[in-house]
Amino acid sequence: MRCLVTGCAGFIGSHLTEKLLAQGHEVLGLDAFTTTYERTAKERNLERARTDRRFRMVEANLADAPLGDLLADVDVVFHLAGEPGVRQSWGERFATYVRNNVIATERLLNACVDRPIQRFVYAGSSSVYGDAPDLPWRETTCPQPRSPYAISKLAAEHLCTTYHLSYGVPATILRYFTVYGPRQRPDMAFHRWLRAGVTGEPIIVFGSGEKSRDFTYVADIVTATIAAGMTDGAAGGTFNVGGSNRATIDQLLALIESLVGRPLVIERRAHQEGDVQHTWADTSQAAAILGYRATVGLTEGLERELAWMRALLATS
Repeated sequence: MRCLVTGCAGFIGSHLTEKLLAQGHEVLGLDAFTTTYERTAKERNLERARTDRRFRMVEANLADAPLGDLLADVDVVFHLAGEPGVRQSWGERFATYVRNNVIATERLLNACVDRPIQRFVYAGSSSVYGDAPDLPWRETTCPQPRSPYAISKLAAEHLCTTYHLSYGVPATILRYFTVYGPRQRPDMAFHRWLRAGVTGEPIIVFGSGEKSRDFTYVADIVTATIAAGMTDGAAGGTFNVGGSNRATIDQLLALIESLVGRPLVIERRAHQEGDVQHTWADTSQAAAILGYRATVGLTEGLERELAWMRALLATS
């Protein structure tokens, strides 16, 4: 198949791109190289993909780029591009989230109308649930977004549903739960905490260590994403993609301490607006329709990310 991967230079997008290439698919990658973090890190993410002749790269922003030629002969669209981050989404920066998460998604969906696209897979976020009660969350749980970022992701979901119902765009929505692993963005908790654990720098923890998350290793996320793009019956569906690795922040810090082999220096700070207390995915729908099952445990996944972090620090 010929696949379009938006956000191909990012954390998850680069892993998805490599897996699709390894499976024999052609990949047209698109990335805007926004200033969320250094371009050098994103270019490093693409080093392996660029050696494959079936990979072609386009640098463009979906919010204003011409999209007609981009979608020519594309079978499956994997839409991972977007503006990330809960804490940065308040105030004046919300305009950037509207542009890169809402407007970009609408333009891409609109460009897919009347094209023979087999599947449009949207990378959504568990943040849309906010602090909804009745854990674990099912896809039928009423969203209660607690940040402008989450609102922008939910708006994009509604666009996917609208274009599916109105124009037949075969959109599938995946709600990712706290993804971690090698190439994780520098602003994300595991990246910051593993780096600090290795270097001996302080680890900043916001709010209570009793907050919990459903952690999902990036390879499991990629498996679910490809399944959503290749499975009959997935169009029009919404699926939670979690890792069955639920732990509190304090439990996670204790695990990191044991892996790095040194005491952590932890600084506790006030709760940040937009941070939810708990996340927990019911993935039975993804298991039934996509055949998805998480396979990487938290200890194994952290060991892999720690090895990547040590290698990264050794070359920087």
